[in-house]
Amino acid sequence: MACSTQSDALVFFVNGRKNQQLFSLTAAFAVRLSGTKYGCGIGGCGACTVMISTYEPTSKKIMHYPANSCLLPICSLHSSAVTTVEGVGSTKTRVHPIQERLAKCHGSQCGFCTPGMVMSMYALLRNHPEPSMEQITAALDGNLCRCTGYRPIIDTYKSFTGETACCQLRGTGQCCLDKEDVCSSSDKGNQMHSGLCNPEEFQPVDPTQEFIFPPELMRMAQEQQKRTLVFRGERTTWISPTNLRELLELKAMYPKAPLIVGNTSVGLEMKRDGVHHPVFIHPTRIPDLHVVSNTNNGLVIGAACSLAQLRDILMKVVPELPEEKTKIFRALLQQLKTLAGEQIRSLASLGGHIVSRGSTWDLNPVLAVGNSVLSLASKDGTRQIPLNDQFLAGYENADLKPKEIIVSVFIPYSKKDDFVSAFRQAERRRNAVSVVNSGMRVLFKPNTDIIMDMNILYGGTGPITVSARKSCQRLIGRQWNEQMLDEACKLVLGEISLSPSAPGGKVEYRRTLLVSFLFKFYLEVLYGLNKMYPAKFPDLSKKNLSALGAFHSEVPQGMQTYQDVDPVQPPQDPVGRPIMHQSGVKHATGEAVYCNDIRAVDEELFLAVVTSSRAHAKIVTIDVSEALKVPGVVDVVTAEDVPGKNGTDDEQAYAKDEVICVGQIVCAVVAESAVQAKQGVEKVKIEYEDLEPILTIEDAIKHNSYFGKEKKIEQGNIEEGFKSADEIIEGEIHIGGQEHFYLETNSVLVVPRGEDNEMDVHVSTQDAARVQEFVALALDVQSSKIMCHTKRVGGAFGGKITKPAIFAVVAAVAIPNLRIRGPFRGFVATQTGLPQEKIREINMYKEVNLTPFKEELDATNLVKCWKECMEKSEYYSRKTAVEEFNKQNYWKKKGIAIIPMKFSVGFNATQYHQAAALVHIYTDGSVLVTHGGIELGQGIHTKMLQIASRELKVPLSYVHFCETSTITVPNAIVTAGSIGSDVNGKAVQNACQILRKRLEPIINKNPEGKWEDWITEAYDQSVSLSATGYFRGYMVNMNWDTGEGQAFPYFVFGAACSEVEIDCLTGDHKNIRTDIVMDACFSINPAVDIGQIEGAFVQGVGLYTMEEIKFSPEGEQYTLGPDTYKIPAVCDIPEQFRVYLLPNSRNPIAIYSAKGIGEAGLFLGCSVFFAIWDAVAAVRKERGLTGTFTLNSPLTIERIRMACADNFTEMVMVF
Repeated sequence: MACSTQSDALVFFVNGRKNQQLFSLTAAFAVRLSGTKYGCGIGGCGACTVMISTYEPTSKKIMHYPANSCLLPICSLHSSAVTTVEGVGSTKTRVHPIQERLAKCHGSQCGFCTPGMVMSMYALLRNHPEPSMEQITAALDGNLCRCTGYRPIIDTYKSFTGETACCQLRGTGQCCLDKEDVCSSSDKGNQMHSGLCNPEEFQPVDPTQEFIFPPELMRMAQEQQKRTLVFRGERTTWISPTNLRELLELKAMYPKAPLIVGNTSVGLEMKRDGVHHPVFIHPTRIPDLHVVSNTNNGLVIGAACSLAQLRDILMKVVPELPEEKTKIFRALLQQLKTLAGEQIRSLASLGGHIVSRGSTWDLNPVLAVGNSVLSLASKDGTRQIPLNDQFLAGYENADLKPKEIIVSVFIPYSKKDDFVSAFRQAERRRNAVSVVNSGMRVLFKPNTDIIMDMNILYGGTGPITVSARKSCQRLIGRQWNEQMLDEACKLVLGEISLSPSAPGGKVEYRRTLLVSFLFKFYLEVLYGLNKMYPAKFPDLSKKNLSALGAFHSEVPQGMQTYQDVDPVQPPQDPVGRPIMHQSGVKHATGEAVYCNDIRAVDEELFLAVVTSSRAHAKIVTIDVSEALKVPGVVDVVTAEDVPGKNGTDDEQAYAKDEVICVGQIVCAVVAESAVQAKQGVEKVKIEYEDLEPILTIEDAIKHNSYFGKEKKIEQGNIEEGFKSADEIIEGEIHIGGQEHFYLETNSVLVVPRGEDNEMDVHVSTQDAARVQEFVALALDVQSSKIMCHTKRVGGAFGGKITKPAIFAVVAAVAIPNLRIRGPFRGFVATQTGLPQEKIREINMYKEVNLTPFKEELDATNLVKCWKECMEKSEYYSRKTAVEEFNKQNYWKKKGIAIIPMKFSVGFNATQYHQAAALVHIYTDGSVLVTHGGIELGQGIHTKMLQIASRELKVPLSYVHFCETSTITVPNAIVTAGSIGSDVNGKAVQNACQILRKRLEPIINKNPEGKWEDWITEAYDQSVSLSATGYFRGYMVNMNWDTGEGQAFPYFVFGAACSEVEIDCLTGDHKNIRTDIVMDACFSINPAVDIGQIEGAFVQGVGLYTMEEIKFSPEGEQYTLGPDTYKIPAVCDIPEQFRVYLLPNSRNPIAIYSAKGIGEAGLFLGCSVFFAIWDAVAAVRKERGLTGTFTLNSPLTIERIRMACADNFTEMVMVF
């Protein structure tokens, strides 16, 4: 067929408004709406989620689905309606119930992930006005959050179910609408309060307020359903045919052109590998590719059906058919529930999943063992081929021809004597690529256990999905018994080989999964035979019953308990109350502005950095000549261009002469667009001379390479102590690092003011003063001419303390106007024979004591936390229940652990605790507060507003915070160490008290007057309505040479009890319950503090159980994004998650007797580590492995499984 040489107009609607433009194959941020966040850029975090609505003219149905806009080609949006978070609701029009409830339930902290969370839920509600909790959790599979720990998000969305969910919102077991406070018999003083929001305040959902699908798009879809659309660009042509004949002609004309349905595979290739395709074919409008039909023998599914549609089809079909026919369908459903996130499931097609043939794609092994058939078509005709191991391996005689396409997939019904199972194990239960997956099927002679046919396929063992074909053929005719199983395991291990250096590592673990899955299948079949023929086949033993089934997480239930404010506290006084985050609503509506959301300025340029590909090397030459030839490239900047100081002695802004790690900035390309800058980067050529790298701690020790001066504390005569000890317990444990994984990547906008060398630096940082200092030094100007601004930061966790200053220097030097995008150690003394909790109790600080660095410490509240946690977690009764469970279950084990915590707050130097604030009162009575702390999601601005409201005795609504800036508060300390709210709160308090004191004479003269009256009178009397507040800082005076002094201002105490269950055959685990007791003293804002505790705890769970950083032997980091580095998701939080703030506790040195608890909760995540350790210990004890063993952190699925030694792990060592 001949395509038009003209380009059609590209038409779509965004938030009800028409957009028409010529073709542009850029990311779907073509319409600049800053609510949609750019996070990972590969569809893995969900921050960029939008809702796509389309009209199907044949069925006359409107479909809504969530999508990752970072993967959406803009041409795919033609005739679609796009809804972004701004279109859901805004403070200027109407805040949607989703946005309102998420803010009021404290489901937002840094807020960067929040628009994506809103959009995932919004798309679900448009399709299911009263969704089930299973649908809600599935809708959030593709959304990550580093701050909240997910509990408040889940609690928010429970309110939209048709079920009675209010009691779950409060998490107490009694109705949340019951006005009685929840009290504990051990509590004294003010009552304990449970629940952080009031569902009675929620506005109802009103479907009539949603956007209607634009009638114009309906007409377009109707009129264009028989017309091929062509969109032409400078380098690429996008063709959208309307019937199968046209599609086949196009494929014959452009055999190498990819067929794009969801772009989830091709899009990643383009982004990561720079793959370019001159022509794209978009076949989604072809009815033949969307066919769904039942035949006498099975189900026919069109190749363009999405995975979400496939799931919904199967869920509808399975209950309608006899159970014996649906075994393949149920196995597919099992995989579909955990495969990717809902955004990817809604875009990715069945045909694309099959034809891309990824080794870890979960559906292909099941489709293959189920004897599925592919219907193919080309211009030359049609044919059918089996979807089998040869097709998945890409054998020429079993594969598609270049001009062929998959039209549909036939999935046959299973038979009565068929047994089909699916297995997968990933580093995270949902939205994670499988380490190993499998599809297994066996067919018996009727009414017997004699194998007639058998098929086993594995994915994840190499570059392709492989079949244990020879092993299965050897087993035909055998009975289904233990002798067969033993032989089958040996055959499979012999046939499916993994090289010791296989990509991805985990070789022994992956080989163990081969036989572990096979054992599970063996038991599932025995169980099925017993159900079908109970007279012929015996029941499974209790021992083996425990091996059946994968973990299914229950809907998380939360409880948050804190001490209510004094009943006599004025209602207007917000301190001590669970006040909503100051920016919560703006987070949820997308109106909160982050650095990268700032509108473009005139003549703006973009910068992209060229980074080192070597871990340690000399820079021989840098050739930028080809880069400078790229259209739009303005300059390439190197270390030679820095007029002042190039970073620090520890880290240069631009590497000069030598690079010391992969990823170090060598130079930067400045261009008129971000695309041109990236194209320029690809043209820069750097020649290196490699030097020996130091990549591990062992290497560093060997080379005497240490970071900083050693700080050592010794007490007593260590050598004599060892000599006189009754027993010496030795051991070693390794703990891996953790990525900060903030969703907002580092971003800087540098804008020269045009005179006196002044420059505005908008930066996402924890330390604006450091950025100011570094930029001034690099430009060789005074710091007073560099103005740094930070409105808010989209997550940091310590990762934006030092690096943003380097990025700012790179930007500031490059061009006048551009935008760029405690140790943990634990030993369990098993040799003593004492329970773990007793060991911890014996070693715990008690009463007034001295730390190893001789700082006095009152541990009264530590002991209280421990005892409260013991009581509230019902530790001993649950420990008994765990032990009983372990007696009854051989292949699954539970573990429980309780961990105390002493966490040091602040820094070792007084000057790092100083803080300043500036408070203005305007003549209308409004108040502007500025301080040196930076909002990272920890609610520091919210607390400062609460403090100002109390001190000035004005309503919270009168007080406003604008931004953190070096203009208003100079020399501010870094916001870190859990000390920010403490010290900045003191400064704000000081400023407000100064102002209040100035106003006292006026107030005393007119005590019945209004605030506005007093302010007007003060102005008339020339009373200054502006004050600087200052806090000198907590006094610390640690001398590390003598090992004496006060190292920290104070300590936070806490305790956590966690219970887990592990699958001994796979290494998977689920977090059943966690109880946390935290000594927050008097909480300025319980909602903020509890949110910090929950979020830090879940981040700690990631640190200790799943987040693993991997490097190549050359020092290149493998784990660089959400596809390779897994942080906890909704599926990983405890099913019961309870947080309790210790009552009647005070901290006399801090403001309002509060404590900083931002980071403390992270360590308590190790309670899950030790609970898993407890479960593994039970496994090993039962199997006679009584010696000591080491489990390193993170305690991943691999480490858990391999520690649960059994016949299968031994078999792997032999074969």
